Amino acid sequence: MKILFDQGTPVPLRRHLQAHTVTTAYEQGWASLMNGQLLAEAELAGIDLLITTDQNLRYQQNLHDRRIAILVLGSTSWPKNTTAD
Repeated sequence: MKILFDQGTPVPLRRHLQAHTVTTAYEQGWASLMNGQLLAEAELAGIDLLITTDQNLRYQQNLHDRRIAILVLGSTSWPKNTTAD
């Protein structure tokens, strides 16, 4: 699965998704794109899942006809100390 991290998504989450191809909006050169443009570019690039912390995305965008899955995290915080997986 191809996964895209939006701005604000905790990058340490990446290590828990090693079975997938993970990239960030910044790495793709999409850091300055607004939500609608970002979703369109991600779909064109074959991204399967966008992970974001933007709680308002569903209110700002019409997501009905999107081919990309979207996961909205409840927080931008990530634990500094974690135990073994």
